[in-house]
Amino acid sequence: MSTHLTSSIERAHKKVQQFRAREQAILDAALELLIAQGEDRVTVESIAEHINIGKGTIYKHFRSKGEIYVQLLLDYEKKLTNSLQEALKDSSAAAARIYFEFRLSHPERDRLFQRLEEKLRYDPSVAEQIAALHELRASNRDGLNKMIKHRIDIGALEDVDPAFHYGICWALAQGAVELWHNPFFNDYVGDKQAFLEFVSEVGINMGRAGIRSGKNASYKAKS
Repeated sequence: MSTHLTSSIERAHKKVQQFRAREQAILDAALELLIAQGEDRVTVESIAEHINIGKGTIYKHFRSKGEIYVQLLLDYEKKLTNSLQEALKDSSAAAARIYFEFRLSHPERDRLFQRLEEKLRYDPSVAEQIAALHELRASNRDGLNKMIKHRIDIGALEDVDPAFHYGICWALAQGAVELWHNPFFNDYVGDKQAFLEFVSEVGINMGRAGIRSGKNASYKAKS
């Protein structure tokens, strides 16, 4: 390979690295501003100013503010997916712990993303990205359902529809995030971090076989 060709490849590679680094800086700035100010106050201009680049530079990476937001959602879901896939190799408890720690370690971020998704759900300009987000969640669901079904089969988890187990984890995490932001709860519970840790431990251990009694038959999974 000639020196000239090698130099051209290196320059092209460096440009790609710089492009990706700048794109990540845009996403990081957007997330920081969104958490601090809320989505109604953040603009493309404020994101550009935050990292000292021109507004036009942002449009080289993202067509709109909505596209920035949906990319944040996708990156978040990809990180959760990768973490769950690793945890599923070990045990259901490991997967549950990862799920709760991931969502509850940054409740402000989790709640922000819930709001962003609600705003973007019917935005036709990001429909393709939202579909990709749902596909990621579906892959999480399928993997978790297989693990849950196995745990049910060996008698470790209660014999109900696997979706019930996944759903109750989601509901518990969702409720904890909402309580974190509730003014009354803030006055009622002094140590919010300890509460979230308690929620995680409850979530990891709930759903085990034999915990409930009396009504199990009415909740049996349909074959």
